[in-house]
Amino acid sequence: MNLILLAPGDIEHGQQACIRDPRRLRHLKEVHRARIGDSMTLGVAGGGIGRGELLALDEEEARFALSTLNTPPPPPLPVHLVLALPRPRMLARSLEHVTALGVKTITLLHSRRVEKSYWQSPELAPDKINGHLVLGLEQARDTVMPKVNLAKGFRPFVEDVLPGLLETRRGLLAHPGMPQACPRGIDEPVVLVVGPEGGFIPFEVERLLEAGCEGIHLGPRILRVETAVTALLARLF
Repeated sequence: MNLILLAPGDIEHGQQACIRDPRRLRHLKEVHRARIGDSMTLGVAGGGIGRGELLALDEEEARFALSTLNTPPPPPLPVHLVLALPRPRMLARSLEHVTALGVKTITLLHSRRVEKSYWQSPELAPDKINGHLVLGLEQARDTVMPKVNLAKGFRPFVEDVLPGLLETRRGLLAHPGMPQACPRGIDEPVVLVVGPEGGFIPFEVERLLEAGCEGIHLGPRILRVETAVTALLARLF
């Protein structure tokens, strides 16, 4: 992790932070090979970033003396990502990647080619989702947690939710065979819709276009979902 993300409960008396969870302790020891006196980058969830000096590290806890945590996190991307729910292993990677890139609003959407069993995956448990988001924030030195919404019905989302989102955002549907290439370097708020493996079925494409989305493509290659999302975000912003 490039940043040690602190929960408000980790901070004691405003001057020190104490970490006790096994994951972060293990990372400090095995990856950072931290030693007493090391200065490390810390950030408070939802707040600023700064430095902290490691005062103690053992099997039970790590304790830091905090400097001023007033450096703002990197700016977010102006995008609401609507992603057809990937299979569980791909979902984990996708959440980490898009969080590291600065996406702050994610809707996981059902579609015809999404297996119903995916919605029963342990990866959708709030603590599991939160864990993947934290990993993305730590990678990017960010502190602002994304919001993840679950949309288990395609038609209710497209008919009842999407029109409101598109009132203030440009809608882009990334789908193979669309006539327009993905734009580059835009500076306006966007709803980016990405389908499942195999893409949306024709009915779903029609509904999304009718709702106001523009169809775009990334060229003739068929990409895995996490690769396509990363490439789309990098090209758009």
